[in-house]
Amino acid sequence: MVRSANKKEAAAESNLSYEDAKRLAQNSDMLVRAQLAGRDDIRPEILYYLAEDVSPEVRCQIAANRHTPGQADLLLARDADEAVRRQLAHKIALLMPDLSPDQLRQAHEHVVEVLEVLAQDQATRVRQILSDTLKDLASAPPGVIQRLARDAEEVVACPVLEFSPLLSDEDLIEIINGGEPAPGKLRAVSRRHGVGEQVADAIVATEEQSAISELLANSSAQIREETLNGLVDAALDVTAWHEPLVKRPSLPKAAMLRLAGFVAGSLLELLQARKDLDKKTARAVAKEVERRLKDGGGAAEKKAEPPEARAKRLHDAGGLEDDVLARAMNSGDRDLVRHGLAVRAELPVGLVDHILAARSAKGVTALAWKAGCAMRFASQLQLRMGGIAPSQVLNARAGTDYPLTPDEMNWQIEFFQSLAG
Repeated sequence: MVRSANKKEAAAESNLSYEDAKRLAQNSDMLVRAQLAGRDDIRPEILYYLAEDVSPEVRCQIAANRHTPGQADLLLARDADEAVRRQLAHKIALLMPDLSPDQLRQAHEHVVEVLEVLAQDQATRVRQILSDTLKDLASAPPGVIQRLARDAEEVVACPVLEFSPLLSDEDLIEIINGGEPAPGKLRAVSRRHGVGEQVADAIVATEEQSAISELLANSSAQIREETLNGLVDAALDVTAWHEPLVKRPSLPKAAMLRLAGFVAGSLLELLQARKDLDKKTARAVAKEVERRLKDGGGAAEKKAEPPEARAKRLHDAGGLEDDVLARAMNSGDRDLVRHGLAVRAELPVGLVDHILAARSAKGVTALAWKAGCAMRFASQLQLRMGGIAPSQVLNARAGTDYPLTPDEMNWQIEFFQSLAG
């Protein structure tokens, strides 16, 4: 803040004449010139003259002055002193919402040019100030918003990515798919109000867990049922997703039932308390909770029996169905799933392990088919044990059919057999 010059020529008097202003602009005392630079009754040419003052403090006053002419602002946008450019960024950005349509049209050319220069400033703080003040303005120059949204620094890009109404879904998808956006930028997009389905799909496809957590917690985000089901299937190993999934509005009934199979007890209470549970689904969830309690009591006996023997015993008794294997996946009993698939498909467990480890959507699908599983289970197997990304999962064709032909799936099995020797 400029100190008072405490002189007769301190420019504090009202109705300062043009000649007096010229004289004060050349005063040797920086404080006199700085106080003059902050006045709102000085002719534009005097302000332009002071924009080239040797003192950064004087130039800061000119940068902050709302009456500084556009040509001077453009000069200051390239000033060597970062503090000057920061002051200018504050002023220009804050002026935007105060301008009437007529004033905006008149000032548009120089304002946009100044903002474009500042949006490319080498100092992160200058660009950050610009982003923070323009982030939610519909009147901001679209080109400047586009540049800020793609800035390499998260502190610059994130405010615009989260709030700017000038970014379309196409813009956001392009940014998400362009290279490897930082997790902070993906989280900012996930927090936007009213995230569209295609943007949500793009976020999920990145597999960035923290961004997906933000997306699930965003009640205004539109997430397709198929995408949501895929996330539920993949959530077994991602504890951070459990609570936002349980609290997610308009959760599909099948997803509620699957969540009941693996979320923590405190979240089970929230799940059962959902107001959108119909009576049938509520009974099914309650039954699943009861089953989990019973299964927990017999855990020691199950662990004592080797998984290979247990799989064979269940198979011989007709109890190695898809839902049994699905519950085993939900509870983390991977060994029962591996041996169960081997028994049902009449394949060595080593080959089953080889297929699951290959991260091949077609290979895992063929394995599930060979074991006589439904395609619904094959999709879950790809996600939970095959390490397949949600965006790469093969889904059912025509509702329940496998997306590959029997010949294609037999070829997959034979291919992996040849690799295993």
